[in-house]
Amino acid sequence: MMAMPEDDDDMMAMPEDDDDMMAMPEDDDEDGMMASGYDDPFAETIRMPEDDDEDGMMAMTEDDAPMAAEPEDDAPMAAEPEDDAPMAGAPDEDDGSTTHTVTVPAGTSVLGCEETDECYIPAEITIGLGDTVTWDNVDTAAHTVTSGTIDGGPDGRFDSSLLLAAKSYSFTFEAAGDYDYYCIVHPWMVGKVIVP
Repeated sequence: MMAMPEDDDDMMAMPEDDDDMMAMPEDDDEDGMMASGYDDPFAETIRMPEDDDEDGMMAMTEDDAPMAAEPEDDAPMAAEPEDDAPMAGAPDEDDGSTTHTVTVPAGTSVLGCEETDECYIPAEITIGLGDTVTWDNVDTAAHTVTSGTIDGGPDGRFDSSLLLAAKSYSFTFEAAGDYDYYCIVHPWMVGKVIVP
């Protein structure tokens, strides 16, 4: 433990007048910059442009604006949420497969939906091979649709990432099996897709 000084004599003394203070150099150069006392060939004085606007801020020109990163054409695209999801059980026009809709209902961000098995509606759905499931988030909270289980964690088959309110996510099931999924943000939310 650190000992505290017992009297004022043990404390560090502060200077009593300005003469005892460390003197600062007063030999500023003509630009108002403090002289360094030596010649530095790499030192530069930063000067503000003379075309500042009236509040003293520099005017930004089009050349000064930061450039947005250009997307690469060959970069893989992540699955993006869809705004216009097809109706539940509607056959797709081109290949005969069907798109099914699962709703993420309002209020599922708080405990309780798991008691009635209504965190995803329907909580369990059986679809055909090659069919697509679209999850519509009608809740005001963000959720995920992540394949796997709460105990085992994500299994990597599909993941919506964070699905914001009023957004949708679709996944096409190309292999038979049982696909458990859950919401990483609200782990009481669980569902299952069955592809016989």
